[in-house]
Amino acid sequence: MNTYVLSFRDIDKSKIGAVGGKGANLGELSKISGVRVPEGFCVTTDVYKRIIKDSQEFQVLLDRLSGLKAEDQKNISEISGKIREVIENAPIPKDIEEEIHRQITRLGENEPYAVRSSATAEDLPTASFAGQQDTYLNIIGKEAILKHTAKCFASLFTDRAVTYRIQNAFDHSKVQLSVVIQRMVFPLASGILFTADPITSNRKVLSIDASFGLGEALVSGLVNSDIYKVREGKITDKKISTKKVAIYALADGGTEEREIEAESQNKQTLTDEQILKLEKTGRMIEAYFGRPQDIEWCLYEDKIYIVQSRPITTLYPAPEINDGKNRVYFSFGHRQMMTEAMKPLGLSFFQDFFSLISGSAMINIGDRLYIDISRELRSPVTGKIFVKSIDTVDVLMQKALLNLMKRKEFIKSLNKQKAAMMKASVWLKWGVDTISAYRKNDHVVVKNLMAQNEKLMQVREKKITGLSGDALFDFIVKDFENLKNEIFKNYGAVFAGAYASSWINKNMNKWLDEKNAADTLAQSVYDNVTSEMGLELLDVADVVRKYPAVLDYFEHAGDETFYEDLARLTGGKEVRDSLQAFLKKYGMRCSAEIDITRTRWNEKPTILIPMILSNIKTFGPGAHTLKFNQGLKEAKKKEEDILRRLKELPGGKGKARKTKKVISVLRNYAGAREYNKYLLVWYLWTVKRALMKEADKMVQKGVILDREDIYYLTFEELRKAVHTNKVDINIITKRKEDYEVYEKLTPPRVITSDGEIISGEYDTGNIPKGALAGVAVSSGVVEGRARVILKMEDANIEEGDILVTSFTDPSWTPVFVSIKGLVTEVGGMMTHGAVVAREYGLPAVVSVENAAKIIKDGQRIRVNGTEGYVEILDGADS
Repeated sequence: MNTYVLSFRDIDKSKIGAVGGKGANLGELSKISGVRVPEGFCVTTDVYKRIIKDSQEFQVLLDRLSGLKAEDQKNISEISGKIREVIENAPIPKDIEEEIHRQITRLGENEPYAVRSSATAEDLPTASFAGQQDTYLNIIGKEAILKHTAKCFASLFTDRAVTYRIQNAFDHSKVQLSVVIQRMVFPLASGILFTADPITSNRKVLSIDASFGLGEALVSGLVNSDIYKVREGKITDKKISTKKVAIYALADGGTEEREIEAESQNKQTLTDEQILKLEKTGRMIEAYFGRPQDIEWCLYEDKIYIVQSRPITTLYPAPEINDGKNRVYFSFGHRQMMTEAMKPLGLSFFQDFFSLISGSAMINIGDRLYIDISRELRSPVTGKIFVKSIDTVDVLMQKALLNLMKRKEFIKSLNKQKAAMMKASVWLKWGVDTISAYRKNDHVVVKNLMAQNEKLMQVREKKITGLSGDALFDFIVKDFENLKNEIFKNYGAVFAGAYASSWINKNMNKWLDEKNAADTLAQSVYDNVTSEMGLELLDVADVVRKYPAVLDYFEHAGDETFYEDLARLTGGKEVRDSLQAFLKKYGMRCSAEIDITRTRWNEKPTILIPMILSNIKTFGPGAHTLKFNQGLKEAKKKEEDILRRLKELPGGKGKARKTKKVISVLRNYAGAREYNKYLLVWYLWTVKRALMKEADKMVQKGVILDREDIYYLTFEELRKAVHTNKVDINIITKRKEDYEVYEKLTPPRVITSDGEIISGEYDTGNIPKGALAGVAVSSGVVEGRARVILKMEDANIEEGDILVTSFTDPSWTPVFVSIKGLVTEVGGMMTHGAVVAREYGLPAVVSVENAAKIIKDGQRIRVNGTEGYVEILDGADS
């Protein structure tokens, strides 16, 4: 078989390198029984490579193009234009020209053809790249087809295609192009079919866009299409649009735009019978490819022809549930302030732990953790309680669930065969512990619990260090129960503090018309391991600032030789000792820290350097004590002010007496909120060190290539691999590829078993026009420069900056010391960023959707942490 020209019948998915994504899909489509595909052939990438192979001018221009950035549009346009000229002017070799002539003669020399580009980075499961290269319709005659084949090859370097590749980090030299030459169909109607609803992502709802004539009118935006929704053989919705123009083919070649007669402009493009026939075809194609498809179709003589099908790359993965029962899942990541993808070891380890402590299972959707809440929502009583409780976690999640609860029939259909998320006996125990802690009202309760837990952790560390192989894994599994009990002991103090905060906010708003009074009252509380961490890093900064040589080194510190380099510097030993003392207490922390696979500060202490330098730049010596005392002073002043004002009210003495008690409870227990997470992360670090020793042994034995390969095994798979010294490397490779795809996706807050994404929205009527709505979690108003930071190690903070990010977890706390306000895309009243913002007295607004995209780094913004909105005051700094 020649490698230059292949008919559709000779093409399948294995030929993607030769015919590109579009060509491979057309070859596969041609093999589906009952699906009509206009005949055609592909001029392969070998032709493209042969054309450019000996062109020195092409290579020189390509090298120049490879050094450009996406924003350098002028040079991109100039160089791309020259490359297109080189390709278009290069002659197609005679033997290839003859083979193209032969194929055209076979299909019909005087027939019209579509000449379409098919790049090797197009219509892939993980990247669409659709529309980046050119298509030519109604091309007639051998010479015209050859001319447009060259134009298609050249369109690999359109400005838009080049820019798109740069933005998606695709190497220009590694993307080739094939040309699809296909018999034209002159349709009465055409359009696009999505086998999953592109708006809601519901896999059971099929969506059809339809307009008269060729599909170019729809794709180019000339007309509004009809939109039909179909679910399991029933048309559920129709939107009939006014269609004033259509594009039709000309007899001599090419196309023209024509006006549609007035009486037909509002006519339904497809009959109901045709809509259902199209749905059936779409489902056949989806079943063949095994995933949701974006399908181009046309209708000719009442027959449906398929001219393209590609994977829908924008969908978030649907839950892998195949029992036909309806379910609803909420994102545990949004609850934990960790929306990033997790690797299989991290996912499975946390799933096992959560199942033990709650009696309920988590599932993996798109490498994120989700919890089935179908049983809770199905009951009118538990559903109402559950949805109400979510407002302290993530208000947009709550709004999404409220929208879902309005769909009564769907709620009734939810699966109920699942244990409750937490046993009633557990809630009862926590209730008793909460009442007991409230009555004791003594911060010694927290101190004693912390001391007990730390002693148990030290025993655990010592024990686990001496174990390996099967004994190590047996210990870890059995020790889950012990950790659960240690964490459960702390919840009485946590809930007592949360109750006190809620009581104060509710009653001070009612009695004194003061919102979020607990925010200031909770500043500088004791026993908060997270806020203390940020202040203690100020002490490290005080040591570093004394030594100029260390400061200079910190500007270019190396990870591999960090401590060795420090030891050679004046003051290096003192800085090392100070930093290691900090890391002994907090080095188990990192961003997204519930994932055991994440790099801890202990493993890469240079992550902390930007924050240490920022602290030195922003504060003078002794800032730890000054900041704590300032917060303490403000909290005491607020308490005195509230109690004075309460006493002036009718019945004020009683109100003041009760409030004083509750403020005391708040200050005694507010810090406990962060301790359970600290304990869990300490435990994860202890286990990780032991597992990495096993990984090193596996590398030495040649079982795996790299120690971090174990991240792509589940906990049970790793246990088996250590026991047998065998691993399927193909599984690791496949999971690495999947992770690269999933980590780029934005996880939904709420998703159904049909893959439908449920969204929530704010009522923006009470905020200034143009402001971004969110949730007020720490009161006050502040203006300053927005610092949009997505990774903590990139934090370059100056005094007066406002942190804008997607989410924060406890590892971000050292950054909080230097900022004046906080804006996040995810969060609620009781999430980590909110708790620490109140502790430090920072105005904060969370759950501001797409904040890190809308707000540009350097813009001046105003954060209203009392009312819950953010205003953009001017453009980004130049």
